[in-house]
Amino acid sequence: MSIGNPPPADRPSVGRALAQARTEAGLTVDEVSTTTRVRVPILQAIEQDDFSRCGGDVYARGHIRAIARAVGLDPDPLVEQYAADHDADAAAAPVAPLYEAERIKSEPRRPNWTAAMVAAIVAVIGFVGYTAVSGSGGDGGKPTARSGSSATPSPSASTTTASPQGNGAPTAPQPTDTSSAIAAAPPGKVTVKVTADGGASWIQATDGNGKQLFQASLEEGQSKTWTDDKKIKLIVGNAGAVQLFVNGKDLGPAGDKGQVVRLTYTPGDPTQG
Repeated sequence: MSIGNPPPADRPSVGRALAQARTEAGLTVDEVSTTTRVRVPILQAIEQDDFSRCGGDVYARGHIRAIARAVGLDPDPLVEQYAADHDADAAAAPVAPLYEAERIKSEPRRPNWTAAMVAAIVAVIGFVGYTAVSGSGGDGGKPTARSGSSATPSPSASTTTASPQGNGAPTAPQPTDTSSAIAAAPPGKVTVKVTADGGASWIQATDGNGKQLFQASLEEGQSKTWTDDKKIKLIVGNAGAVQLFVNGKDLGPAGDKGQVVRLTYTPGDPTQG
């Protein structure tokens, strides 16, 4: 991806429009770079309509939006103009745009613990009924699950099932959805939780070996958690909408609204100082 098709004569190109607005606002390239966290070489290339250093159409659009807001322009017309000028490249984009919320797909729903609890209750009632019918009919054999157990169920467990030995004592299933609690890393590991509590945001997460753990959009209210021995690397779109929890500590928003940020966390973060 490089310089796109030339714009019509009656309107400036995307890069020229951003450069003119920056100049009229009295801002330097360094000041815009500090505000948007877009590196100076990339900013200079964009102002020359060279988007090859952005890393793809998704990031190019994110940069255009961030720069436009910083210099006082409406980003939507510029993003549409970029898409029209780079239609071939835009069609080949591998992931959904960061900020088009209407195209963001919902994450799979979490397990339906209510349905599981109903099924478990039915199973326990069936077991009790079978014991009562097949027994001698005397004292009933004290079949209830609560009378024979002093164990306290896990606070996050929603269901119990009869033990395979048939003694009527309930066993608590272990929760598997670690994203439902604030991340607290085991010793020697790093755990990162992201929550989209201020709007939708596109997230990419990789582990210490470079393996991609997640790449999709989170809708408002959704969370994801990852743990690794070495590091967790994140690319976060619309960073102001994302709340970060690293090794059990609330770090607040990942950045500002509309920004694309890259973050890396390791065991022991956040660094105490």
